[in-house]
Amino acid sequence: MGVAALLTTLFAPLAGAAAIALIQRDQKRAIWTTALIVTVFTFIASLFLLPGFDMTTAEMQYRLDVQWIAAIDAGFRIGIDGTSLLMVLLTTLIMPVALLSSVHSIKKMEKEYYALMLLLQFGMTGVFLALDTFLFYVFWELILIPMYFIIGIWGGKDRVYAAIKFFLYTLVGSLLMLVAILWLSFAAQQHLDVFTTDLLKLRLAGPLLAPDLQMWLFLAFALSFFIKVPLFPFHTWLPDAHVQAPTAGSVILAGVLLKLGTYGLIRYNLDLFPQTSAELSGIISALAVFGIIYGALVAMVQTDIKKLVAYSSVSHMGFVVLGIFSLTVTGVQGAVIQMVNHGISTGALFLCVGVLYERRHTREIADYGGITNVMPRFAVLFTISMLASVGLPGLNGFVGEFLTLMGAFVSPFLRNPWYAVIGASGVIFAAVYLLWMFQRVMFGTNDNPENHHLRDLSRIEYWQLVPLVILMIWIGVAPRTFMDYSEKAIQQVVGHVEHFKLGGAAAHVVPTEPGK
Repeated sequence: MGVAALLTTLFAPLAGAAAIALIQRDQKRAIWTTALIVTVFTFIASLFLLPGFDMTTAEMQYRLDVQWIAAIDAGFRIGIDGTSLLMVLLTTLIMPVALLSSVHSIKKMEKEYYALMLLLQFGMTGVFLALDTFLFYVFWELILIPMYFIIGIWGGKDRVYAAIKFFLYTLVGSLLMLVAILWLSFAAQQHLDVFTTDLLKLRLAGPLLAPDLQMWLFLAFALSFFIKVPLFPFHTWLPDAHVQAPTAGSVILAGVLLKLGTYGLIRYNLDLFPQTSAELSGIISALAVFGIIYGALVAMVQTDIKKLVAYSSVSHMGFVVLGIFSLTVTGVQGAVIQMVNHGISTGALFLCVGVLYERRHTREIADYGGITNVMPRFAVLFTISMLASVGLPGLNGFVGEFLTLMGAFVSPFLRNPWYAVIGASGVIFAAVYLLWMFQRVMFGTNDNPENHHLRDLSRIEYWQLVPLVILMIWIGVAPRTFMDYSEKAIQQVVGHVEHFKLGGAAAHVVPTEPGK
C-alpha cells in the first residue's frame, strides 16, 4: 500500500493536469472542480503513507528503483524518510487550500492556470521524493516553468519584472547544481567504481572525496539552495515575487517552494559533505542570523501588507537555516518543524491579505482600520495566524523557533551562544512589525467609509483558513505528533556529520548500500 500511495501522491496531479487539458475552455466550473478534486484526492492519498511508516528507522521507505538511463546509471528512484514525509504532507495540504483561494481571483485563462498549478504540485512532490540526483534535477527545473507563468500571467502590475527576476535567480542556481551533480558523479567513480546518480550510493562516496573538492561541490549545491530559501544576501527576488504573485502563488511560495532550498541543504549538503558542513557552519549560521535581523528590520518599515509578510519570510527562514547548521538533533528537528510551521502560518497570513485585497483592492496599511468591527470572524482567524507567526507559546511558531535557537545555543560546532542570543532578537522584532501591522489594520482609527461595509468570511474562505488554524494549535500543543516522524532521519544525518567531523573519512568503511 505504501508504494501505491507514494506513486498516487506523485502522479495524481500530473494526471489531473492532463485531464484539465481535455476540458473545454468555457467549462470554467468543471476546470476548477476537477483541479480541486484532484488535489483533495492527492492529500487523502498522502495520508495513506502514515499507517505503514516505520518511525523507528532512519532508512528510506516505500522505495522504488526503476532503471531509466543505463549509460549513466540514472533511475526513477523515489522513497521517503521522516523529513521528506512531512514535506510531502505539507505540499498536499497547501495545494487544495491555494486552489480554494483562486476561485474568485483568477478570471482569465483558467484552464492554463489550474493545469500549471497541478504541474507545479507534481514537480514539488517529486523533489521531496527523488533519490536520484538526475531525477532531482529534472523535478527541480520543472518547478521553474509553471511558477514563472503563474507570476508572469496572473500576477500584479509589475508581474513580468518579478517573473523574470525569479526565473533568472533560480536558473543561475540550477546551473550551479547541474555542474555539481555531474562533478560529484565523476569524482565518486574512484570510490564506487561506477558512474552513478544514485543518491544513496553517492552519500557513501561524498565524505571520501578530497577536502578541496568537497568544498567546491558543497558551495555549488549550497548556493543553489540558498537562492531558493532565500538566505541573505540571495533574497532580493522574493519580495517582488510575493507581492506580484496571485494569492495562491504567494501561498505556495511561502508554504512549499522556499522549503525546497532548506530540504536540499539537509538532504544534499549535510548528507554528502558532512566535514565541509561542519567547517562552514559558523559562516552560514552568521548569514542566517543576519537574515533574521535584516528581514525583520526591513519588514518594520513596509507600508504594503503583502511586502511586510514577504520580508517576514526572509526572517523566519533564517531560523530554519540556523537550526540546520547548528548540526544538532535539537536544532535540525526545530528547523524541520519550523519548515512546516512557516508553510502553515505564513501561508495563512497571505490568505488573510488576499481576503482583504479581494474586498478593498489595496494592500496599503494606511487604507485600512477598524476591520474588526465589520469582519469579526475574519479577525479571530487573522489574530491566531499572526500570533503563530510571532511565535506565541501554545502555537506552532514557538516550537520551531525555540528548538532552532536551543540547538544553536548548545551546538558543539558553532561554540558560541551569541548566534542564538542575537537570533532570538528576531522573535522580538517579529512581534513589533506584526503587532504594529495588525493594530493598524484591524483596530486602527482610519474612518475610511470604504471599510464600513466589508463582508465577513465566505464559506470558501473558511475552508481555506480553518484547517491551517487547527494545525497551528495542534502543532503548538502536541508537536511530538509530527516530530516523531522525522526524529530518526535527523539523528542519522547529525550522526553522519559528527562521525566524519570526529573520526575523519579514513575511519569510514564503505558498504554496498545503506542498511545492508
